[in-house]
Parts: sequence; structure tokens; C-alpha cells
Amino acid sequence: MTKRLTQVATFAGVSEMTVRRVLNGSSEVSATTRDAVLTALDVCGYPHPPSMRRERAPLVGLVVPDLQNPVFPAFVETLAGRLNKAGLIPVLCTRTADGVSEANYVDMLLAQNIGGIIFVGSSYADVGPEQGRALRERGVPLVLVNAADENPGVTQISADDAYAAEQALGHLCALGHERIGLILGPVGHLPSARKLAGYASFWKRRGVGREVWQPLVAHAIFSMAGGAGVVPRLIKAGVTAVVCASDALALGAIRGTRRLGLDVPRDVSVTGFDDSLFMVSTDPPLTTARQPVPLMAAAAVEALLSQVDGHLPTEGPMWFETELIVRGSTAAPR
Repeated sequence: MTKRLTQVATFAGVSEMTVRRVLNGSSEVSATTRDAVLTALDVCGYPHPPSMRRERAPLVGLVVPDLQNPVFPAFVETLAGRLNKAGLIPVLCTRTADGVSEANYVDMLLAQNIGGIIFVGSSYADVGPEQGRALRERGVPLVLVNAADENPGVTQISADDAYAAEQALGHLCALGHERIGLILGPVGHLPSARKLAGYASFWKRRGVGREVWQPLVAHAIFSMAGGAGVVPRLIKAGVTAVVCASDALALGAIRGTRRLGLDVPRDVSVTGFDDSLFMVSTDPPLTTARQPVPLMAAAAVEALLSQVDGHLPTEGPMWFETELIVRGSTAAPR
């Protein structure tokens, strides 16, 4: 045991007495020092003492905004499989038409002494100040996947939205498009803001001023109706292609384009984001940015388990690159 203490203390850069305090659950050790000792235990191949694990129920809440967007069920299915393999029980929590919100679910989860929560496409801030305070005070392990807002101090797993936007723009420019519109989600939606940053950076590198590209940006609710509603303005502004922040927006943009008597992709090319189920079967099949759902889900569960084992949340987002899947909704301009 003494040899183990020495090895762990050396790796963590602390005294053996500090290691003993951590192992005994002493409150005199800072969270940073405690995390360093736990990391040293992991690296040296020593298990955490069972007494160090908080007595929590083996339940993990999966909080999603809705199940209408196919990418959310895809994440839920993959996360649930990963959690089951780790001996945890997933609990699906989604907003309902009759008013059940994230705050309601968090209250119920806390009553069950929940083992952790993974928010997908939602936000830690959505749960409300009272519930958020309760989660912090109880030290509930939290992970956010594609969070809608800034959430400092919470582990975040995110698709690289800026990269996805630039990838789609590069594809369209290579086809010969020069005026390319951008349809985003609501103002303030963080992933949309990141896509806008990528869009702005892309044009800046090419010497195109803000006064040229800014009129080609539109915001809408994440739905087919939202995409269909804003695309006529962009087409009137002279775009020959549109990059959309979701597949639903892209399908709406295609519908709105056709209502004007135009064809996709002959008159207007359209790209989406997510590569939702059945996008290969739409008319035309949708060119879209595919999120690496399995990799992101695996990282989310691993980050949650790390917190369950007593480690501090990882600071800053973990980025995952998307893959542009080229299909029939994009072509060279006429």
C-alpha cells in the first residue's frame, strides 16, 4: 500500500498525506488536487475506493428538445446503447405539447437521486435557475451535446459548426457558385452563431466584404416552414445556392424554391446539416453535413462516467468534424 501511495503521490505532484486524504474523502482537499489524485490512480492502474463513489441511482437522464428532428432520436439511441453497456439506465426526457419542460424533468430526476444528465441540442440554462442551482449544489454529473447556449463550467461535446459551414461553402464555390446564402436558426442559438462565424471567415479569406454577404444571411425557426419562408428573399437577392443549418431548413428551402417555379439543383443548390434519416431518399437526395453521432455519443458517455468517478468536468468544448455527404441537391449554376 505504501508503494502505491508513493507512486500516486509522485505522479500527482502531491504528498502521500494528501493522497490519503483524498482516498478517505476529506473535505480539506481542493477539487483540483482531488482530480489530480484521481487521475494518478487511473494512470497507475489503481481502482478508486468504492466509498469514493457517490451513492446515486444508476439512472441517466437524456434531455432533448423534441423527437421531430430525426437527429435527436439518433443521438438518443446511440447514447442509450452506450449507457446500457456501462451498467446505467437511460431515462428519456423530451418537451411535450402539453407543457412538460426541462425544468419539470430535472425536478423528477433529482427526486430519483439521478446519476447524471446528458442534454442533447438543448441547454443547461433551459432548466431554470432553481433547478440549475440544485444540480450544481448536488454535483450531478452533466454533459451537453450541441448545446444551444453558452454553458461555462459544464462538459460540452459539439459538432464543429464553423468547419461544416466552410466545408459546404467550399463545395459550392468549387461548383462555380459566387452568391451563396445562409439560413440559420434563431438569433442567439449558439451552433447557428458558430456557422455564421465560419461563413464570415470563409468570405473574409476571399476578400469579400461584409456588405456583400450579410444581406444573404437569414434566420428562421428550425422547421421546413422556416426554411420555406425565408428562401424567397435570398433568391430575390440573387443567390444561386443556399447553405442551411439543419436538414429541416434545407427541405423547407427546397419547397420554397419550387413554389417560385424554380428547380433544385438546376436553378438553386441547397445543402443541409445533420444527415438525418431518409435524406438519401428525398427529392432530390440532400447534400448535407453528417455529424459523427457514434463518436460524439461515445465521448459524451465517457465524459459522464469520468464525472461519476469523481473527476472534474472537462473545460471547454470537445469538437468533432462533420463530413459533407454530396448528393443530388447541389450542382453547377446555369
